[in-house]
Amino acid sequence: MRKLMDEFKAFLMQGNLILLAVAFVIGTAFAALVAAFVTDWVTPIIGAIFGGKGPFNDLTFTIHHSVFTYGHFIDAAITFVAIAFAVFFFVVKPYQAFMARKQPAEETVTLTPEQQLLTEIRDLLKNRPI
Repeated sequence: MRKLMDEFKAFLMQGNLILLAVAFVIGTAFAALVAAFVTDWVTPIIGAIFGGKGPFNDLTFTIHHSVFTYGHFIDAAITFVAIAFAVFFFVVKPYQAFMARKQPAEETVTLTPEQQLLTEIRDLLKNRPI
């Protein structure tokens, strides 16, 4: 039983698991921040531009005494797009730029005429029917 607990402790203390937990907590807090921004700023601005009111949570329609609150979905969709935009432009693009700078520059190899000829012969032999 002691060995099993030691293995479980080692599993919990792995760097990847700790980083994943931190990323989850930060992501949850970031999502709440973006949701509040969308609800308190973006949807009222959209409502002011289009003559309605915001946030959209109060928008509903009724069919046979069933109330459909489609405004909440609109707020959630705008929040999703805002989070995707922020993650793409503030995480993915900077990471790609960082990795591109980290990669060594590709060297162009100039082949001698003999090497070019041997390459052509190799390619012809490779494509030849047997």
